[in-house]
Amino acid sequence: MIGNDIVDLALAKKESNWQRKGFLEKIFTQKEQLLIKNAKNSEEMVWNLWTRKEAAYKIYNRETGFRGFNPVKLVCFYEDQSKGTVSCEGFLYYTQTFVSKEFIYTIAVLEKEYFKYLEKIDVATKISKINGIPSIFDNVSLVVKPVSISHHGRFWEAVTMLPF
Repeated sequence: MIGNDIVDLALAKKESNWQRKGFLEKIFTQKEQLLIKNAKNSEEMVWNLWTRKEAAYKIYNRETGFRGFNPVKLVCFYEDQSKGTVSCEGFLYYTQTFVSKEFIYTIAVLEKEYFKYLEKIDVATKISKINGIPSIFDNVSLVVKPVSISHHGRFWEAVTMLPF
C-alpha cells in the first residue's frame, strides 16, 4: 500500500492561515508543534508534517476502511526534512518527503523496502476506479495496481508500486 500528498506552497501561502488561533492545536501533537516552533522555516515544517499525515492517512483509510480524518491521531516521527514515520492507531507508515521552493511532496508506504518499488504515474495514464480505489492495469504483469493520486494548485502526482 502507498499514499501520497502534495502541497503547492504558493497556493497554501495564499489560502491557508496556519498561524490563526487554534489551527496548530487541531492538526498537530505537542511535539509536532514544538518542531514547527523551533524550525528555521516554520511554514515549510507545517506543510512537511501535513503532507506526511495526509499520505499516511490514505494508506490507513484503505487498510481499515475508516473514513474520518483526525490529523492529531496521525503522529509524525520526524527524522529529518526527507525521512520519518507516521503512526496511527497501532499502524506505522514510512515516509519520504521532497521539498522544493514550489511544493512539498510526500510518499508513504507500509514497509521501508517498498520505496524501491515505487513507480511514478504520468498524468496521461488511464486511471480507473475499482471498488472506489484509483487503479491502473499493468500490461507487463497483467495485474491491476492501486494508485495514489494527489493534486494541489499547480501540481499533480500519482504513484503506484512495481510488482516485487
